[in-house]
Amino acid sequence: MTRDTMRIGCGAGFSADRLDPAVDLARRGALDALVFECVGERTLAFGHRDRMRDPEAGYNPLLERRMRAVLRPCAEAGTTIVTNMGVANPHAAARRTVAVARELGLTGLKVAAVEGDDVTHLMQPDTPLWEGTTVASTGRRLLAANAYLGADALMPALAAGAQVVITGRVADPSMFLALLRHRFGWHDDDWPRLAAGTLVGHLLECAGQITGGYFADPGPKDVAGLARLGFPYADVAENGGCVVTKLSDTGGQVTSRTVKEQMFYEVHDPSAYLTPDVSANFAAAHIHDDGMDRVRVSGVTGSERPQMLKATVAFDGGFLAEAGVSYAGPNAGERATLAGEVVAERMREVHGLDLPVRVDRIGLDSLHASARRSEPSAQDVRLRCAMRALDRDIAELLLWEVESLLCCGPTGGGGYRGTVTPSVVTYSASVPREAVTPTVEILEA
Repeated sequence: MTRDTMRIGCGAGFSADRLDPAVDLARRGALDALVFECVGERTLAFGHRDRMRDPEAGYNPLLERRMRAVLRPCAEAGTTIVTNMGVANPHAAARRTVAVARELGLTGLKVAAVEGDDVTHLMQPDTPLWEGTTVASTGRRLLAANAYLGADALMPALAAGAQVVITGRVADPSMFLALLRHRFGWHDDDWPRLAAGTLVGHLLECAGQITGGYFADPGPKDVAGLARLGFPYADVAENGGCVVTKLSDTGGQVTSRTVKEQMFYEVHDPSAYLTPDVSANFAAAHIHDDGMDRVRVSGVTGSERPQMLKATVAFDGGFLAEAGVSYAGPNAGERATLAGEVVAERMREVHGLDLPVRVDRIGLDSLHASARRSEPSAQDVRLRCAMRALDRDIAELLLWEVESLLCCGPTGGGGYRGTVTPSVVTYSASVPREAVTPTVEILEA
């Protein structure tokens, strides 16, 4: 690896991802940068809910644990850390990271907090949402709205020499692209390189998904060593071409098949993958194996970025009630069916609730509810009933009714469990790019 190549690893692909593969990369990967991608629509919404309860909360709950594990090896290796673990409170996350750095004796470490993605103030009652409704017509309490920032938002932090950059809602590949732009000096209208860097980020952003996780399917797609799955890194050239690989003695695999599956993951139109930075044409990519666990990627093209930014708009979803009872032995499917009908009828007729109750017969038809069998024959069926309600007391009614099946329902029910948890609902909206102003603050340990 030379200065003409940048090595970027991914330490997390979602909020609760494994930690040990990231530590392994930090210690042995000889990385220029390590990115933790930990924000989704729901995690962002829950972050806002947590911050409303506690002004010092709202960032990823695993932030401190991750930072304690990787700050020292990354500092010793000269590896820059970029992460969106700030979620709904990047500044509090940065302060917590500085405190951890001081405890570890890493004085002088620069930590940047990148904010400005919160665009709640732009949401008006008549603001249109992509789902064909408006903010007001959802009938729900607005929690917050966050625009997807691009690489531009991170550039000042990197230029200031921050060794750790903590953001909120930044487009996933944009965290990787910012590092590449800073290293190679790519201009913000160099569409082919921006598209190539965006593909690098998209390939790495889900961590283990490109090394065999979420790919494995015993028989058709065997993957060895999932219990010790290695996370990926890429050696990226100045023109944006890259080689994706992993540490050689870790589990999993990197092949043209794992790379292609990840390239199409969550992509509606490969020829026009829209990000805050560029409209990328992934369909032009050349992908081929380049040795054991090495895949070479090149040929991506791109065009001008969109004029509007996507925003996630989060609403209070009230409470989610879930409760279940198991039935086993002959006629278990029919008994579970009858139990579900009893619960639905009582919620509707006895309690007078016009709220949809989802009834699943796990072991017969749950994920594929439409593929119902005409004559249930399973002898091991779990009845699951679920409902959303804005009032917790109403949500508790569902648990009460499911538990009452133990004496008032079909024979042989057992193993009752029930929970009521707060929930969120998210929609999407478009906001003018010029209405969003990112900010950067540098803190020092």
